[in-house]
Amino acid sequence: MPDTTLDPTLDPARRSWVPGAATPGADFPLQNLPFGVFRRARTHEAPRVGVAIGDAILDVTACAALGVLDDDGDALDAARACDAPALNPLMARGPAARRALRRALSVLLGDELPAGRQALVAQALVPQAEAELFLPAQVGDYTDFYASVHHATNVGSMFRPDQPLLPNYKWVPIGYHGRASSVVVSGTPVLRPSGQRKGPDEPAPTVGPSRSLDYELELGCFVGQGNPLGTPIPLAEAEAHGFGVVLLNDWSARDLQAWEYQPLGPFLAKSFATTVSPWVVTLEALAPFRAPLAPRAPGDPAPLPYLDTPDDRARGGLALTLQVTLRTAAMRAAGLPPFVVSTGSALDLYWSFAQMVAHHASNGCNLRPGDLLGSGTVSGPVPESRGCLLERTWRGAKPLALPGGEVRRFLEDGDEVVFTAWAERPGAVRIGLGRCAGVVVPRDAAG
Repeated sequence: MPDTTLDPTLDPARRSWVPGAATPGADFPLQNLPFGVFRRARTHEAPRVGVAIGDAILDVTACAALGVLDDDGDALDAARACDAPALNPLMARGPAARRALRRALSVLLGDELPAGRQALVAQALVPQAEAELFLPAQVGDYTDFYASVHHATNVGSMFRPDQPLLPNYKWVPIGYHGRASSVVVSGTPVLRPSGQRKGPDEPAPTVGPSRSLDYELELGCFVGQGNPLGTPIPLAEAEAHGFGVVLLNDWSARDLQAWEYQPLGPFLAKSFATTVSPWVVTLEALAPFRAPLAPRAPGDPAPLPYLDTPDDRARGGLALTLQVTLRTAAMRAAGLPPFVVSTGSALDLYWSFAQMVAHHASNGCNLRPGDLLGSGTVSGPVPESRGCLLERTWRGAKPLALPGGEVRRFLEDGDEVVFTAWAERPGAVRIGLGRCAGVVVPRDAAG
């Protein structure tokens, strides 16, 4: 557990005066304070940075204008970076600025704040139900990793049963450069992609809408302070270059992927949409939920020295529970609740985000504020913890039976996929990551 005398924002005894923040099981209590970008719905206001608290959003720029941060120069300076349509300026200022602002906002939102002061701060609150949320950062580069050994083994078993894992997997964090321009915020409709697909019994490829559309349950990590070109990031310093985490859905057209991925890997099968949740949960909020990395299996190689420190081994893992629900158009029409497809844990990842950062920069690659790193599909050891339909239905051979009599091998038009995640343990206040949601739109809906 972190020392709350050093970081009082994590004190589990503290509560907020904002409605909904002290509700048991709430995603956004006082101890969370995730950052995002918003404006009031149905207005032409400029998007700016806010912090989720209970059922509301605290407008950081409005706090600065109201003068409630004037007695903390570091926090005020960080707040001025929040008068922007993306978190990048705040990210670029590094962890000290983020922590200063977080501490000041925690004081303003705590129920120990005098009533008169609360009334002043309340002027900077916007109900979440009345807000429009945006992509939290301008993503310059997006890299997706393959950090779940269970996912890699399952997928390899389908396509290479004699050698599910390639020889490099347990030595190096595998990743590929994704498409940043198609990263979208939760709630954005996902148009069914079209492309070349060729079935095993078809003589030649055809072009058309994907027939095997899938989701991939992932965590994303936003880079905060970057590194100069040519300067690697040591593992011991990697977390200082992180800002926080989000949920990430790396939508995948499996039939397009199967045809195009050799020899250079994913291309059009994954570049049509990647959905992220709107609230970035900071590394400070996650401190009570750090855990040892998953133990390596007997006979697995130890990480090479540049990918190994005692601290990362002891606390590189995140004790986050991740869940996927599916609700079809027919289920919504019948008033049926979402169906829980899988529940997994981020502790099942083979590589930590710090290892991904250190490896990414080990050749001198310059990471920049707002760059997005995906974990790859988070899957566990049992079918109910598998993070995509490719695994959950075993390439369609074991279809899911849904309430109302429907079955799914892959996603159909009208299906809504929602990711949620939360962290809880004794002695700490539960926090959540919010929702990462998308509805599949038919190809002809584009007009």
